Amino acid sequence: MQNQRLFLSPPHMSGREQSYIADVFESNYIAPLGPMVDRFEHSIRDLTRVPYALALSSATAALHLALRVLGIGAGDIVLTSSFTFIGGVAPILYQNATPVFIDSDSGSWNLDPLLLEEAIERSPKKPKALILAHLYGQCADLEKIIALCNLHGIALIEDAAESLGTTYNGQQTGTFGTFGVYSFNGNKILTTSGGGMLISSNKELIEKARFYSTQARDDAPHYEHTDYGYNYRMSNILAAIGVAQMEVLQERIATRRQIFEWYTQALGDIGEITFMPELPHTKGNRWLTALTFEHSNPNRIRLALEDKNIESRPLWKPMHLQPLFKDAMCCENGTSQRLFEKGLCLPSGTQMNRDDVERVCTLLKKALQ
Repeated sequence: MQNQRLFLSPPHMSGREQSYIADVFESNYIAPLGPMVDRFEHSIRDLTRVPYALALSSATAALHLALRVLGIGAGDIVLTSSFTFIGGVAPILYQNATPVFIDSDSGSWNLDPLLLEEAIERSPKKPKALILAHLYGQCADLEKIIALCNLHGIALIEDAAESLGTTYNGQQTGTFGTFGVYSFNGNKILTTSGGGMLISSNKELIEKARFYSTQARDDAPHYEHTDYGYNYRMSNILAAIGVAQMEVLQERIATRRQIFEWYTQALGDIGEITFMPELPHTKGNRWLTALTFEHSNPNRIRLALEDKNIESRPLWKPMHLQPLFKDAMCCENGTSQRLFEKGLCLPSGTQMNRDDVERVCTLLKKALQ
């Protein structure tokens, strides 16, 4: 239907969610934790080949726990991608630490390894961690970034919130650092309506994060506390949705990549359009089809699409350009600002068909004229 709303990235249920939720109700494991949480964590471990996974209320909560268990606190320096969502940066503030922002490179649109080296050199004191975002389902230049982190003893936390299922040399994003983080927010490639996952190969760190995620309750028959924690665990009901969603992850990735191919076939001959690149030896999940316009105003394109009931969205506004971080240190080259000013994300939901993509492209071409 031509007038039907096309959303940017709406939820797409597999059809088995309600059955698993019914199992939860029958078991009466309605409160946080339960068999479905265990099963969801197991499915993530199977995918990533990482031995420990912790299902949480959000990816932001997962990043917060990662920083907390790494001992990052007031005045510590945390390096981070600037071209990202606020949820990937706010946990640094939760710990009263200091963010140092790093701009993107044009080859991946993700964190620039050359600027990472500069940030390490310019940092007022030795950085303790790097939060590395893999944006729009595409992988950062991991080999160079990992080498720099190892050389300088910096803990790598992969913000793979948008890149579940994305691989680098066949290995899943989120599995290269001390911690990896995934999101199951409502618009992600898989959703539990809201939720996140923290993974690690370090059992001690995950167990510490698990302790903090359940209000730091000590092992006692009553409520005993020698430390403070948070109410960060995922509910058994939401985990049931996640179990069903994980069963169709590879199908969803294949569909998103197909949608991207349809867009490139329809728009690839327009000289001013550049699509988000994919690094060699990587396979992104193409969560969102992201592109830039060399001459046209992307907001004008966005409004033209919105006028026809089609949702699109600007690329992330870099954190170093946000009023909240106006005084923060940033190693920049102008890439992320240019991407923000010239970029747009197109509808990429996995229930779209080729006719839907053609509808978007026809209107986009008309708006370019």
